Amino acid sequence: MSKRTKWGVTGGVVLAIALIAGLSAAKGRNKATEVRIEPVEKRELVASVTASGQVEPQNKVDLSADITGRIVRLSVKEGDLVTKGQFLLEIDPSQYRAAAERAAAAVASARSQSATSRPSLLQAQRNYERLLALKRENPTLVSDEQVEQLKTQLEVSQAQLDAANNGIAQSQASLRDAQSLLSKTTIFAPMTGRVTRLNVREGETAIMGTLNKDAATLLTISDMSVLETKVKVDETDVSRIAIGDSTVVQIDAFPDTTFIGRVSEISNSSIKGAGAAAGANPADQAIDYEVTIQLLNAPPATRPDFSATAKIITDTRKSVLSIPIIALTVREDSLAGRDSGAVTLAKAAPEKQVGKRDVEGVFVVGADNKVTFRPVKVGIAGEKYFEVISGLKERDRIVGGTYQAIRELKDGSRVKSTAPDEKKKEDAKAKKS
Repeated sequence: MSKRTKWGVTGGVVLAIALIAGLSAAKGRNKATEVRIEPVEKRELVASVTASGQVEPQNKVDLSADITGRIVRLSVKEGDLVTKGQFLLEIDPSQYRAAAERAAAAVASARSQSATSRPSLLQAQRNYERLLALKRENPTLVSDEQVEQLKTQLEVSQAQLDAANNGIAQSQASLRDAQSLLSKTTIFAPMTGRVTRLNVREGETAIMGTLNKDAATLLTISDMSVLETKVKVDETDVSRIAIGDSTVVQIDAFPDTTFIGRVSEISNSSIKGAGAAAGANPADQAIDYEVTIQLLNAPPATRPDFSATAKIITDTRKSVLSIPIIALTVREDSLAGRDSGAVTLAKAAPEKQVGKRDVEGVFVVGADNKVTFRPVKVGIAGEKYFEVISGLKERDRIVGGTYQAIRELKDGSRVKSTAPDEKKKEDAKAKKS
């Protein structure tokens, strides 16, 4: 084979390969991406914030002892209904009764001293007055020194009486203190309700509540007629919640039932994340706010500390244009120009990047099944759909999934629906309307 023939054959092979590669590339470029195509429709949207917490009575009292002593009488058990003023328990009063008796005896002793000092004062007063009268009648018979001595004796007697009276007041104060401690050995119900927690038994020792509140709590009385749940809401959501917002609450103990509630309180200060690791940066900790929800129809069988999940309704929209949440994506926009609402992607020099920004929008499917990115302004978010404020009209066909497909789409990409008869259903629906 001649050299020229060899070069001809080689050139033909290279040309064929290039032709095949070009056809394959063109075929790849024209290959349609499978997507889920959905029409823009009007729907009813409900925006909500979901948070979890525990059921608690609105009014409850944790009873603790103001004194330390052994419990000698206990008249209630957990779950009992009690009324205000009902006897609950008694702490051994012997020590405090003895102290009260000593204080009462001290009061009696002080009164005796006062009674003794009063005649002495009266006698000193009379002696001083007689000496002054004698001195006025005959000054030579009474010296000034004698007058001063009787005056001093009168003042001493007066001081002794004052001290005795002060002793009475001091003893009476000690008696009141002892009687107060004695009265604290008996604990009565401060409110009507149910004993929802009982931490002690007869014979155990009660300790003062000022030492350790949790360990000192004897029992808890709760008014179960008004229940609420306190939930923790993230800082990004709490601003959307207002007092009076309606709430749907699901209690884990009643899985097949939902309950109605109202937001009754929103904390002004945050609750820092308690589960943060030691030494963690405070800026990295979650910041939550406590939202109180009053339950309106809780069943009688509800108990404190039941786990609950609350769905707080923050806003509603009726018959508004909507798009699937997954359909909304972000692309780079130069704002250099738009054609029929479509974004013209920037081709500015890389070194300048002037006027570029990220813009939210969706891919609109044209009659030729090619997509165009169109900016969209959205409003509230429901569970699955965004409210459309501007950028789309009813019956526009948009790419509603999948996420991976939307992520890779570009202007001009050809798409095909995963449901071949979807377009026919949409057209039939449009004709009927």
